[in-house]
Amino acid sequence: MLDVARIREDFPILASEVNERPLVYFDNSATSQKPQVVIDALVEFYSRKNSNIHRGVHHLSEVASGEYEASRTKVSQYINASRPEEIVFTNSTTGSINLLADSLSRSYLREGDEIIVTEAEHHSNLVPWQMACERSKAKIRMLPMEDDGSLSVERLKGMIGERTRLLTVSHVSNVLGIVNPVEEIGALASANDVMYVVDAAQSIPHLPIDVNRIGCDFLAFSGHKVLAESGIGVLYGRHDRLLDLPPSQGGGGMVNKVTMERTTYADPPLRFEAGTPNISGALSLAVALDYMSDIGLRDIIEHEEMLTAHMREGLERFEGLQLYGTADPRVPLFSFNIDGIHHYDLGLVLDKMGVAVRTGTHCAEPLMERYGVKGSVRASLAFYNTIEEIDVFFESLEKAVVLLG
Repeated sequence: MLDVARIREDFPILASEVNERPLVYFDNSATSQKPQVVIDALVEFYSRKNSNIHRGVHHLSEVASGEYEASRTKVSQYINASRPEEIVFTNSTTGSINLLADSLSRSYLREGDEIIVTEAEHHSNLVPWQMACERSKAKIRMLPMEDDGSLSVERLKGMIGERTRLLTVSHVSNVLGIVNPVEEIGALASANDVMYVVDAAQSIPHLPIDVNRIGCDFLAFSGHKVLAESGIGVLYGRHDRLLDLPPSQGGGGMVNKVTMERTTYADPPLRFEAGTPNISGALSLAVALDYMSDIGLRDIIEHEEMLTAHMREGLERFEGLQLYGTADPRVPLFSFNIDGIHHYDLGLVLDKMGVAVRTGTHCAEPLMERYGVKGSVRASLAFYNTIEEIDVFFESLEKAVVLLG
């Protein structure tokens, strides 16, 4: 069992008060809080090591370059990539998928090709593919959810045809919290020679990620959801896929040779990292992943399973509460509405009681349309949350329902 009380001491913001009440932070799916070790690493970098990378011969540049590339190695090891060169640093999950969709629309997708996406995707894993289809004249096909929020591999199998070129799925839905069968889907994609893209933005803080076991060609996630700085993201790409992929941006750092007539590009991953990257962000991500590893993913999972069970049991006791997505397995992420109460009003009242939740469409409007709602309340937990905080959340929710009802 995790010593959560001691772990919480590593996160300065968790000792805060909101409206004269102890902060209960249940908006971790939007962004995680940062441990002191990550904050210290950022201060250390800007205090003692700040320099641009890869283009200087002076001491600071060599130190910064070395730590940036060491961060790439750390990330590759954390997700079990085959080599560090399979890790491209971007600004976010959104940036990663946009890079990929733009490049594939110019090099891989053709008129009449089909891209399969699921009904539960975040806009970041839908809109870039719509834009890619506009450029390439490919088409999107939607894999609908089952009634419990799960995805049917059998139904997907029936959708894949000779024109299917790409399949993309979120590892964990940012609305439903359900863990999708990404390994089974990967095997299906491989058997049909379909490119496979996984959005791991919501799974990276909760689950072990092994890109070889998943069998994906590409995988994306954001650092800020896994304790690191904002503005740093990762695009994993199988090395042979990256070699075939043209860059989506031009500029410094991504070239071999430039003349007025033509330019030759650097090998991956630098081919996809034009300009000065978020150096401190990459360093913070490496520190954050080390912190997660030191705690132990197995212990994190066990603690979060306990949080998930307690949260679900409590939510099911509320009269008139509609929980969206009931399938297992899941992470501690719950979206719901209560009859007769607007989700926005509920979020505002909870904030007055010191409880931070997310309200709105959660950048998943097709999913809201499926449920026939304009939005919902989302409570998302992390390993530094506690059973006691869940009980405070329930007490606050009961008071909010009385006030708004």
